[in-house]
Amino acid sequence: MTQVFFYGLSALAIASSLMMLFQRNAMYSVLYLLVCFFSVAGLYIMLNAQFLAVVHIIVYAGAIMVLFLYVLMFLNLNTPAAFSKSNMLRMAAMLTGGSIFLLLFSAFYRTQLIVMPDPMNENVGSVQTLGKVLFNDYLIPFELTSVLFLSAMVGVVIINKKDKVNG
Repeated sequence: MTQVFFYGLSALAIASSLMMLFQRNAMYSVLYLLVCFFSVAGLYIMLNAQFLAVVHIIVYAGAIMVLFLYVLMFLNLNTPAAFSKSNMLRMAAMLTGGSIFLLLFSAFYRTQLIVMPDPMNENVGSVQTLGKVLFNDYLIPFELTSVLFLSAMVGVVIINKKDKVNG
């Protein structure tokens, strides 16, 4: 059952990324990228990395997608752009794509596909294990990073503060 979910999420990620690349409408391309992000987060959950999956959704599907949508709305792309490509550029793209395909095919052909037992600990990707390691082994670097972020925020506020004009 796990392999079915893995192959399904992998196929969804590959299909949505290909649809994102070949879509002419930029808004649909962004939506396909969002589907790809969610399928990759599902793969992270299957690897027992729940924290990484949640951070992936928050950062990429949240912040980066909002940025992409903002840029698309700002540019106001109503019509798809038609780029004229020279024959030399098309030949270079075909040569590059073909060589990458041959490289991946030869690597896949020479690889022996065997099923290995899972030696992984169940608590490797959990938030509880990450918190224990972060607050026990790396407490000083964690606190120094928080002080660095705090000083950067104070610096931004001071730089952007408008001076009152007396008059």
